[in-house]
Amino acid sequence: MADYRRRRQRVFLVLAGVFLGTLAMLNILGISRFIDLSFNVFGLEIPMVVAVGVLPYPVTFICTDLISELYGRKRATEVVWVGLLLNVWVVFLLWIGGALPGFEPVDPASGELLRDEAGRLPVFFEIREYAFAAVTASMIAYLFAQWCDVQMFHFWKWLTGGRHLWLRNNGSTLVSQLVDTIAVILITHFWASGLPIDEAAALWPQLLTFIASGYVFKVVVALVDTGPIYALVAWLRPFLGIARNEEIGPGDDPVMAASDARY
Repeated sequence: MADYRRRRQRVFLVLAGVFLGTLAMLNILGISRFIDLSFNVFGLEIPMVVAVGVLPYPVTFICTDLISELYGRKRATEVVWVGLLLNVWVVFLLWIGGALPGFEPVDPASGELLRDEAGRLPVFFEIREYAFAAVTASMIAYLFAQWCDVQMFHFWKWLTGGRHLWLRNNGSTLVSQLVDTIAVILITHFWASGLPIDEAAALWPQLLTFIASGYVFKVVVALVDTGPIYALVAWLRPFLGIARNEEIGPGDDPVMAASDARY
């Protein structure tokens, strides 16, 4: 007989580990570089500029959707909160790494770090500056977006009686990604001034370009990942010994997904 309990624990650890590892990585990458994915359609140039930190971000929603589907809302919400604590830990490490004395050249008069001929700070402090801006913006946006993702996922699951995985996967992700994208762009600009804004051009068209670019990228990825989500759920349910409309409870035993009746 298969050892389902061990399998359930290991799969949860893998999904949570990928989620948390990806979250830490994307916050360090953050807005350290912007990628130009602009393209032409019938001679019309469509601007698309995304931060490099956006690239791995959809993976976090795949993980929370799988955890929501297989382990339930409570486990998914717990992982979201652990992710928030991870963000705080990243900020603390970046802060203390810069607060401790080092060997970087310092201006004796002001006590500030000296910049190189290109006007740049030492590498760590350059990364630290960008990461602080990205983490602060993403912490606020992440909390709202991931909470929205989990709640919307279970709302659609309750509404369809556990059918139409594609609807709850895409419906929850598309709404939460819109919340996340708008929040990250606006906070990054107005609080951290971390976007490459052309001061000579109008502000809001540029901000809308960043929002639209990030959201379109996430929407495309969300639609593409529907197939893999279906395949993974179809494989994982028998592998973990759970039937359709069942979730793995806190005791690692399957329970009927009836906790969503409050909707």
